[in-house]
Amino acid sequence: MPAFPVILYPDPRLKMACESVGVVDDAVRQLIQDLLDTMDAGPPRTVGIAAPQIGAMTRVAIVDIGRNPKHEGLGHGYLALVNPTIVAHTGEQIGREGCLSLPDYTANIRRWERITVEALDPNGAPVRIESEGFEAVVLQHEIDHLDGILFLDRVANVKTDLFQRRKK
Repeated sequence: MPAFPVILYPDPRLKMACESVGVVDDAVRQLIQDLLDTMDAGPPRTVGIAAPQIGAMTRVAIVDIGRNPKHEGLGHGYLALVNPTIVAHTGEQIGREGCLSLPDYTANIRRWERITVEALDPNGAPVRIESEGFEAVVLQHEIDHLDGILFLDRVANVKTDLFQRRKK
């Protein structure tokens, strides 16, 4: 399938909370494939995308930090998550984040260092993921999208923590 256009800020759909998936069926698996196709067509080193970024207002996201050479071989590899929820967290970290829906900016964002996520896999089976470091950041970023939260909402100080991306 072709990639979908990524919805850009300030599209109001990016600020809406998504509906939970009732049944993981072929339509959900197709959405997961659409997200993967869109991520594959995106900028190099794209490591995650959530359903509302392609206009699907449902709680589905995919993450794969191994697509970034700096994190290759780390984390859990490719994750396709339905109805992901953070059920536990510890520690804090501050790191630079970017977003396909805000391509002109990056920001320093405070996130939890270690998280536990519960979700369903593409077959509808429950999964529990313990994650830390960069993968935990990406998971939190994508789950935020499902709740209508953008990384801009987490910037502590716009003057010191928000940066315009350099044009190539």
